[in-house]
Amino acid sequence: METETRWTVDQVLALAPDAASRKAGAKLAAPAPWSGTGAAGTAVWGLCRGSGSKPYQTVVDTRGPAYRCSCPSRKFPCKHALALLLLWAGGAEGPIAVTGAAGTEPEWVEQWVSARRKKEEAGAPGAARASGPADPEAARRRADRRAVRVEGGAAELEQRLADLLRGGLAGADRADHRSFDETAARMVDAQAPGLASRVRELGSIPASGGDWPSRMLEETALLHLLARGFLGREELPGPLVDTVRARVGFTVDSAELLAGPTVPGRWLVLAQYDTADDLTTRRIWLRDGASGRFALVLSFGAAGRAPQLAFPVGVVIEADLAYHPSAVPLRAALGPHRTSPAPPVAAPQGTAVGPALDGYGAALADDPWLDAWPVLLHDVVPIPGPDRWQLADATGTDAVPLAGPAPWRLAALSGGHPLTLFAELTPAGAKPLTAWSPTSPAPTPVLP
Repeated sequence: METETRWTVDQVLALAPDAASRKAGAKLAAPAPWSGTGAAGTAVWGLCRGSGSKPYQTVVDTRGPAYRCSCPSRKFPCKHALALLLLWAGGAEGPIAVTGAAGTEPEWVEQWVSARRKKEEAGAPGAARASGPADPEAARRRADRRAVRVEGGAAELEQRLADLLRGGLAGADRADHRSFDETAARMVDAQAPGLASRVRELGSIPASGGDWPSRMLEETALLHLLARGFLGREELPGPLVDTVRARVGFTVDSAELLAGPTVPGRWLVLAQYDTADDLTTRRIWLRDGASGRFALVLSFGAAGRAPQLAFPVGVVIEADLAYHPSAVPLRAALGPHRTSPAPPVAAPQGTAVGPALDGYGAALADDPWLDAWPVLLHDVVPIPGPDRWQLADATGTDAVPLAGPAPWRLAALSGGHPLTLFAELTPAGAKPLTAWSPTSPAPTPVLP
C-alpha cells in the first residue's frame, strides 16, 4: 500500500500562496467546521462547512501535491485545503486518521484521484514532444528581426550608460528617476526585457542608501558587459552565448527542453519563496541526493497572485529535469513528477564555508551576472560581527557575511550550536533560507 508520510505544520504553511491564506487556513484548522474527513493512500479529504447550504468538498493528493475544492477561491491551495492539511499534519492522534488503503476513498474523492492518475500516465516521461513552429522559415525570420531589434537596443544602452558615466554618478541621487524608466521602456521596445529589468534596478540603487555609488558603478559595469556581450556574441564560446541570451531576455520553451535530454533524480526541496514585481515569481530550489546537483525551478503568477506550483520544503520529488542552456546550468524545467512517500531520515550533507565560496567564485567567472548561487553548508553558526552578522564554520576557520537584517530566527534555532543551512550566496552576502538542527531531520524555513 502506498502511503504518504505526514508533513509538518511548517511544511504545510510554506505552501500558502500568501499571508492572508496562511492566517485563514490556520483559523479553519479545527475539528468544528469539518466532517467526513479521512486519509487513504496519498489522498486526504473532508467536508468543510461554509456560508452556503452545502459544505465545501476538499481533497488533496499529497503525491503531487495537487488540490481540489468546491469553494469559489482561485488561490492554490485555498484556505480549506491548507486547513485540511494542517489537521492531517496534527499526527496519528489528530482528527484525521488513516481510514484505509488507496481505493477506499469516497466516490467523489476516488473519481478525482483516478482522473489525476490517468493524466499522470498520459504525461509520463517520453510522452512530451516539442511540436516546433508550424512554419520554421517564418520563425527564423522573426528570430532574425528580433535579434536586429535587440542589437539596436544594446547599442542605444551603451550610449546611455556612457552619458551617465560622463555626467558622473555623484549626482544620480538627485537625478530624475524618469530617465531610467524611459531607458527601460526603450529596452522593452527593443524586445530585451532582461536589459529593461536591469536598468530599472540600476535606477533604484541611489535610493537604497549606504555606499550606493560603489554599487551603482558595479551594476553599470555589469550592464555594459552584458550589452557588449550580446553585440559581440559571435566571438563568444557557445555556453557563454546561451548565458548572454538568457540574461538579455531570450527564453526557451519548457516543452522543447523536456523533449531533449533530461536529468532523472530524487530531488530534495530545499527552499521555496516568492518575489513580486510585474509578475509573482516563485523560486523553488532542488537538490539531487545522489549527485549533489542543484536545480532552480521558476513558476510565475499574475501580479498579486501566487503561482500554482508549490512543494512542501523537505519533501523528495521523483522527477526528470531539463536544464536551460547556460555556462552555469542552474535553472531547470520540471517534467512529470511525484513526491516520494519516504521522507529523508537525516539532514542533507553539506560542505564547509571555504569550499562553498570557492565554488561561488568559479561560477561568477563563468557567469558574471549570476544573482544567486546555492550552497548547502554543514556545521555553521550564526555569530554577530563588528558590522553585520556572519556565518562561521564551527572551527572558526572561515566565515561569510549574512545579507539582510539581523537573523534572530536563525540565531534562536542555532542557540550557539552548529547547523546545516541552505543559503543563496549573493554579492551582498549569504541569504539563509532553510536550516536543519543537529537533533532533527525536519527543515525549518528561516526567511523573515
